[in-house]
Order: sequence, then C-alpha cells, then structure tokens
Amino acid sequence: MKEHSQCARCAIPREEKACLVRGGKGPKFCPTLRYEGLLPSVIKEYEDPELREFARLASVQEGEGYAGRRPGGYVPHPVKTRVEEVIEFAKKIGAKRIGVAFCVGLQREAGLLSDLLEVHGFEVVSVCCKVGAVPKETIGVKDEEKIKIGEFESMCNPLLQAEILNREGTDLNVLVGLCVGHDAIFLKRAKAPCTVLAAKDRVTGHNPLAALYTLHSFYRRLKERPSSSKEPADPPDEEDH
Repeated sequence: MKEHSQCARCAIPREEKACLVRGGKGPKFCPTLRYEGLLPSVIKEYEDPELREFARLASVQEGEGYAGRRPGGYVPHPVKTRVEEVIEFAKKIGAKRIGVAFCVGLQREAGLLSDLLEVHGFEVVSVCCKVGAVPKETIGVKDEEKIKIGEFESMCNPLLQAEILNREGTDLNVLVGLCVGHDAIFLKRAKAPCTVLAAKDRVTGHNPLAALYTLHSFYRRLKERPSSSKEPADPPDEEDH
C-alpha cells in the first residue's frame, strides 16, 4: 500500500527541511521529495498570467505581514491582523466588489466587516446562511434532528449564498463563520476567489485552535479512541482545577 504524504508528522529540524531549504532532508513520506516529478507540470500552471499575479500578490502580502525584515538572523515580528490583511490583499488584486458569506449568528460581525470594507472603498454584497427560508425538511432533516424541535427551522443554504454572490459579480468572497460542511459546499460552488476570515466554533468563540492548544488538558478527552477498550486518561495537569 502506498504511503500517504504526512507533512504534519515530519520530525526533520526546520533548518534542514526539504521544503524550506535547497538540498534539504525529508522522511520517506515527504511529498517534496516523493513528487519531484510532478513539480514541473504544476509550476507550468503558474505561467497563466492571472494565476501567476494572484499568487505573487499573495506572497507579497505574506511578507508584508512582518515588520523590520532584513537579511540574516531575522526573528519574525508579525504586525497585521487577518482583517487588515484581507483589506490589503483585496486592494492588491484590484477587487472592487467583495462578497461576505456569513452565518446568521454572526450578523453583527458581518456588519462590522461590511462597514470596514466600505470605509476602504469596496462595494459589499453580503448574504446570510439562511437565505431563502427553506425548511430543513427539504433536504431530509427530521424534526428531532433540528435545533428547535417542533418549530419551523430554515436550513443553511450555501448553494444559494454562492449563487447570489456569483450573479452579483463579486471579485473576492470572505467567509464569516459558516458551519462545517456548509462552508465546503460554498467553496465548491463560488466562482470568485474565497478567503476565510472566521471559522465557526460555537464553544470557543470561533477560535477552533483552542481545542488543539488544550489537548493536553481540558480537551484531552478528544484523544480517546472510539472503542470499548480505551486507554487510561492522562493524569491531571496543574491547571486542571
């Protein structure tokens, strides 16, 4: 069986990684080394002028997110929030009309973002997830599977969100808190380039990485394998009180 690429499990020191330095090293699952033959055809795709310029500006934006850059021994000093970077990048690519696809539960945040984008000269088209007021039963959701059982409940409608933004000719779409799965549908259907400003996480205030940062403590239950024979839980940490 062919081994899959596993960059997330690479133990090669950063200064020696094949993906970061010329002639670097990589484990047997390293895609930089395993797919050297694929690289020329993929790089050739960047010869498309529009794609090449988009990618170039994305890299420029990446660099501008750090202050005091200089040759040799530079310690990264990030200075820009993602909100700032979205605005700056939209200007770089010449976007005029920006679509905001948001969860209805984050209408306030979507409104703040819309106001900010307009201050910076963009035309904003915003569409909430419940657009169309289509009952969840339409896609086979049972009454007991709804959030509010026994009541009318609109389904999230990412296909319609995307289609409306497509028809209104957005140059860039910004996702704000779409549900897991609904965001995937939106991204698949949207014609304009998309970026994510906020990923929904109802428990952590839309900071999904919080669960990963606390896997050693509050969220260590997530590491338990779904089986009848569970391994003993890790001992409590000092901050678990």
